[in-house]
Amino acid sequence: MQPTKELLSEELLQTAKFAKALGHPIRLAILELLNSQACCFHGDMAEILPVAKSTLSQHLKELKNAGLIQGNITSPTIKYCINRENFDLAKKLLSSALN
Repeated sequence: MQPTKELLSEELLQTAKFAKALGHPIRLAILELLNSQACCFHGDMAEILPVAKSTLSQHLKELKNAGLIQGNITSPTIKYCINRENFDLAKKLLSSALN
């Protein structure tokens, strides 16, 4: 039987959204990098992580859409940092789901 939307709480839906965003090792590496410092520029991450800039941009977009990171555009660069509120929520929800 397929679960219906009515059976899925907002908490479960949010947990799944975070889990999907965390479903790639490069995205985990991005979060690890950003969590180890206040912020990081896109160009700096491209030099550190083993992916093309365009691929990095796609991963950053997924993390941003999930609300785990936020970016500030200071033309011509974009500075990213952890969205602490959602990052802490993701840790709580994922921990709860796995217990």
